[in-house]
Amino acid sequence: MDNKRIFIAVIGASKATPEETRLAEEVGKELALRQVTLVCGGMGGVMEAACRGAALNGGLTIGILPGNSREEANPYVQIPIISSSIGFARNVMVVKSAQAVIAVGGAYGTLSEIAYALQSGLPVITLNSWSMSQNGKADDAVIKAGNALEAVTMALDLIN
Repeated sequence: MDNKRIFIAVIGASKATPEETRLAEEVGKELALRQVTLVCGGMGGVMEAACRGAALNGGLTIGILPGNSREEANPYVQIPIISSSIGFARNVMVVKSAQAVIAVGGAYGTLSEIAYALQSGLPVITLNSWSMSQNGKADDAVIKAGNALEAVTMALDLIN
């Protein structure tokens, strides 16, 4: 495999709203069109929608699964990675496998991935996801995007 390949993690809840699903699928498509490898948690919701968008547009998808079975992966994961039942602890693996992170919606698992990414110095782009503040003051550590194209463009610009 080419070591110059770009990997971007797409993170979000396994139970997504229709809007989050639409956005995640568009993100996956935009990543595929730019030959970026998509890394995610491999399950449903945002993860499945992003993988679907990528896979249907010729992209490569990797799912780091919470359990012991490849069969747990959504049908659009092309490379399932088994994490041996570590559950949410796999969030570190998802983030550390990427050069940037795009968060679409999300619950507390997504928030933990955002924190791991920020601790690792990785750019985090959000679409209808978490915002940060500390001591009542806005923290611009995460960058808000207005749509999928903008999110992917920002992520790629921040990697290069």
